[in-house]
Amino acid sequence: MEEKNDKQNNVKRPKGGMITMPFIFSNEVCEKLAVVGFYANMISYLTTQLHMPLTKAANTLTNFGGTASLTPLLGAFVADAYAGRFWTLTISSVIYQIAMTCLTLSAILPQFRPLPCKGEQVCQQATSGQLAFLYGSLLLGALGSGGIRPCVAAFGADQFDETDPNQSTKTWKFFNWYYFVMGASILVAVTVIVYIQDNIGWGWGLGIPTGFMFISIIAFVAGYPLYRHMDPSGSPFTRLLQVSVAAFKKRKLAMVSDPKLMYQNEELDASISIDGRLVHTKQMRFLDKAAIVSEEDNVKAPNLWRLNTVHRVEELKSVIRMGPIWASGILLITAYAQQGTFSLQQAKTMDRHLTTSFQIPAGSMSVFTMIFMLSTIALYDRVLVRVARRFTGLDRGITFLHRMGIGFVISVLATLVAGFIEVKRKQVALAHGLEDKPHSIIPISVFWLVPQYGLHGIAEAFMSIGHLEFLYDQSPESMRSSATALFWTAISVGNYVSTFLVSVVHKFSAKPDGSNWLPDDNLNKGKLEYFYWLITGLQVVNLIYYICCARLYTLKPIQTHRKVDGESEEAGVELASKV
Repeated sequence: MEEKNDKQNNVKRPKGGMITMPFIFSNEVCEKLAVVGFYANMISYLTTQLHMPLTKAANTLTNFGGTASLTPLLGAFVADAYAGRFWTLTISSVIYQIAMTCLTLSAILPQFRPLPCKGEQVCQQATSGQLAFLYGSLLLGALGSGGIRPCVAAFGADQFDETDPNQSTKTWKFFNWYYFVMGASILVAVTVIVYIQDNIGWGWGLGIPTGFMFISIIAFVAGYPLYRHMDPSGSPFTRLLQVSVAAFKKRKLAMVSDPKLMYQNEELDASISIDGRLVHTKQMRFLDKAAIVSEEDNVKAPNLWRLNTVHRVEELKSVIRMGPIWASGILLITAYAQQGTFSLQQAKTMDRHLTTSFQIPAGSMSVFTMIFMLSTIALYDRVLVRVARRFTGLDRGITFLHRMGIGFVISVLATLVAGFIEVKRKQVALAHGLEDKPHSIIPISVFWLVPQYGLHGIAEAFMSIGHLEFLYDQSPESMRSSATALFWTAISVGNYVSTFLVSVVHKFSAKPDGSNWLPDDNLNKGKLEYFYWLITGLQVVNLIYYICCARLYTLKPIQTHRKVDGESEEAGVELASKV
């Protein structure tokens, strides 16, 4: 008996769990304070400090957002294949720290900005050298965020052992908490940081988040002994390519009559199936030929360019099945991106006074998006899940596919409403003779914009979290950094689509008299409402596409390993999301 107690006392506390969250979230909070603190008000910086034309500034903004959301593919590949998530996060945070230091210097030192405007004279635009330093700093920041973004969410979810029944519900809850913490930090960025930028100076406005970033790196590294580390298992993209090549080489072979006759090798797949092995599905059966054993194959030491296990074939199938659902999230980002460009310009023309002496910075209008998003997440986690659970019997209340669908519907309403609000804003401008005075404040409250900002926040609470949860849950376990990177890649593509739409609409809506849907210098003379309604129409088509994809989607089946009293045992086949 005493010997048993001694063994229990010598057992180390399992790594991971809730105790690691403060260290992980501190990194996420400071990264968001840094990037959003600049991004939220960047169009003001480009137009007022560097004197860029509005459309060029808007495209610069969306291109930067797109690039920053594309680099996570590189960071995810490094994390999954070679470095692991912890070291990828740490090194990327240091790179990001250097980028923020450069941006702060560009805001402090006058040689990195053109001379201030004087009176009504034409403002001098930034030189090529000044723009090169700015773009270089932004690209360095994009490279750093490329390692942070795909790894923070995946590394946090890794801290909960999915094979332990006591932790089985915590992974999906983590994504709610992750997005809530991220949203709260964004809320601080678009209020406190933007206020400092507008009223104290860009040096302090960028210097403060730079200091927070430095603190977050120290805090994150300090938690190293507590983390649950998942070792990298080689390039997942190489495995996907091997399956494709093997299936092509064996394309002329006849299919086996029973899937159980296809190649299995638990020892070979051990490092990429810790949470359980994927089992055979009937879709895309042409890929199954990669797992058919022929006379030329050595089953003990297989050539993976000719023979692959069922688990590896199903990895490729899972990635392919995820594609259409992933793509459906792009247009929601395109709609959301307008808040940082044209919606912000609308706010700058409206009465933003809360009191006679204080007015809301235009860049802080997205605070309403964050408030509505955070409130929706809290309401969803504490009320809606419990109510829905009574009807669906699902632990998470509703499936992530249903959650995404709700978000799409609300996003359609957001851009529809935005168009009508723009009509109202221009009517007031016309009634007060301000149509030809782009720099005059129109006597209409900026709070008219709250419905469109709020609806975008509610849509994000449903769709974006559901999208992230879907990608993590349905991806192969050895590709979860890459899957999380796909979330940011959708944001990247959405921003580029926004750039494309703005450029095309600006070009083809131009008339000989100089009028344009999206004018460079006077929003009052434009047709911004038409642009919003164009996005609304595209989103309706996208919603129909998503419904079709969701109805046809097959959840990945996995043969899980369950821990009972610290021992692992085989469990039956179940759907990975438990929906």
